[in-house]
Amino acid sequence: MNVVADRASIRLNAADNVVVARDDLAAGTPVEGVTTTGAVPRGHKVATAAIAKGAAVRKYDQIIGFASVAIRPGEHVHSHNTEFGDFDRDYAFGVDARPTAFVPAAERAIFQGFLRADGQVGTRNFVGVLASVNCSNSVARLIADAFAGDKLAQWPHVDGVVALPHQTGCCIPLDGDTHGNLERTLVGHARHPNFAGVLLVGLGCEVAQIDSMLERYGLTQSATLQTLVIQDEGGTVATVAAGIAKLRAMLAIADTARRSTVDASHLTVALECGGSDGYSGITANPALGAAVDILVRHGGTAILAETPEIYGAEHLLTRRAVTQAVGEKLIARIKWWEQHTAANQARMDNNPTPGNKQGGLTTILEKSLGAAAKGGTTMLMDVYRYAEPVTAKGFVFMDSPGYDPASITGMVAGGANLTCFTTGRGSVYGGKPVPSLKLATNTPMFERMRDDMDINCGVIADGEASTAEMGERIFQVILDTASGQPSRSEVHGIGDLEFCPWQTGAVM
Repeated sequence: MNVVADRASIRLNAADNVVVARDDLAAGTPVEGVTTTGAVPRGHKVATAAIAKGAAVRKYDQIIGFASVAIRPGEHVHSHNTEFGDFDRDYAFGVDARPTAFVPAAERAIFQGFLRADGQVGTRNFVGVLASVNCSNSVARLIADAFAGDKLAQWPHVDGVVALPHQTGCCIPLDGDTHGNLERTLVGHARHPNFAGVLLVGLGCEVAQIDSMLERYGLTQSATLQTLVIQDEGGTVATVAAGIAKLRAMLAIADTARRSTVDASHLTVALECGGSDGYSGITANPALGAAVDILVRHGGTAILAETPEIYGAEHLLTRRAVTQAVGEKLIARIKWWEQHTAANQARMDNNPTPGNKQGGLTTILEKSLGAAAKGGTTMLMDVYRYAEPVTAKGFVFMDSPGYDPASITGMVAGGANLTCFTTGRGSVYGGKPVPSLKLATNTPMFERMRDDMDINCGVIADGEASTAEMGERIFQVILDTASGQPSRSEVHGIGDLEFCPWQTGAVM
């Protein structure tokens, strides 16, 4: 992407027939040799040439939609005159795949993490209470609350005890996608390096049986992995008492953990964007992509997700696939989504959300092209189902919905130990046990919500930093946060209620 900015607008590619307004533009404002025919809000698009009805609207030198009426030069280009439309994409598997110039192991960036017995590295040191079903949520919460605030003082090296309630676990097909997603999510969190210990709490009669799940995934109970079933314990009071006793023993073990120096190959970063705007694909997403390229060169891993939000840009990822088989795995997930949305009387262009559109995004094609930029430029090494363990190093993709809590929950289950979340409207997401960094796409929002934002990528649009420079800054903040520096969401205590396994099928 070649960003060219003048005082009024930003051009992303010479072949584009639109530019992006840098600020609110009044009617009659000169822009790229044309004059605006009406007011154009900040982050929205202006036509720099006549676009015939049915012709492609181009941004990033890619199709972002089609003119629903004839568009004049200088006209505001948005949902009133531009619509989604399907078009053929050349998947060209692997043609842009290039070997990565890895940093030698001895020269990799380092951070201070918690090295676990299985070789994984945590960025935080929590103890978790996981509910197998909604019916055990309250008991899980009561157990965790027994260690809230000052009650944790005798274990000073533990970051907290967190309960993760959710809204599924029963009245779902045992062999269905929702149950599979839930099991992989619970197992992924039970194995997660940011948890020094985990207690699984079930009711007893639910579909999501804990013992069966542990057996299927080869997990066995130990001093740091325990289970309780409310019906077997004799009810709420007895289960809470037993849970508190089990957690006390776990906390004593967790409190012995200390940070040590490890290299960046132990970092797995979840990439997310939400509450997006017209600047997302210009500033924060490309800057995060630059940071991802650095991370990959240092041996680390980055997970791109939100399958509906790469729709229309998937051909840019298949071109980077390490093999054709990997690229075809991605296309298989795209086709599943087309069938899934059709079966549920929905369509792939149901996103951008109202807030995204107010911020300047017109179609899912436009949002997807900006969202895909978070993945940087290195090879696509593998494609995973929701909440599957991520075993490949480098840049990978995980199938997930665009709904932020569900998407991030899946990536964390897959092994992400840090989240980078770009936002133009101002998301305030945080999700324990993993720190979440918020990257603002524009300076006005960053200033308005600076208590929630970690990094201001709006300086790119302001002309104060390049995309590459911001990538370096983001990578350093990732290392600092992984070493224990609290994110803004952690400062506010956000993250106990965002656990959200993906439900895809019937609830009966």
